[in-house]
Amino acid sequence: MALDPITLVMFALIALLIFFMFRNGKKRQAAQQELQNNVQPGAEVMLQSGIFGTIDSIDEEDNKVTLRSGTSTFVVHRNAVSQVVAPVDAPQEAESSELAPDDDPAFGERFGATDAPPLVDPTAAGDAPLAPEADPRREGDKGSDVDEQGNGSAPKA
Repeated sequence: MALDPITLVMFALIALLIFFMFRNGKKRQAAQQELQNNVQPGAEVMLQSGIFGTIDSIDEEDNKVTLRSGTSTFVVHRNAVSQVVAPVDAPQEAESSELAPDDDPAFGERFGATDAPPLVDPTAAGDAPLAPEADPRREGDKGSDVDEQGNGSAPKA
C-alpha cells in the first residue's frame, strides 16, 4: 500500500504540531522554575490579583509566602506570585529617561537626533507630476463620450 503525498503531508504536520507542543511546555516549565528561583525574601513581586509587595518570608512546607504591601501583610500561596518585579540580587536602578512621560512626540514627529538626511519631496526635485493629458498611463482616456452637462453625445477629440 503506497502512501499518497497528502497523507504524508498530514503526518508531517501532526509531527510538527506535537514537536511544538512539547517545546512550548518545556519553555513554560523553565520560566516557572526561574520564577520560583527568584521568589526569595526581600524580592518585590506582583500577585495574580495585581497586588504589589515585598516578600517577608517563605514557608517551603506549606507553600505559603508572607507578603508586605504598604502597611498590610498577606499570607498567600506560593503560586499566587505571578511575577518578580525586582529580584533580590538585582541592583535597584533609578529610572532615567530623556523624555518626561507627558513629552510624548506628536504623531509623525521624530524624537532624538538622527544622522540621516532630511526626507525630500520627490516632486520638489524637478520631477513634477505629469499633467493629466500628458500622462502616458492614461493613453486610452484621450476623449470622453460625456460633455460638460453630462450628456453622452460629445464628439471625441
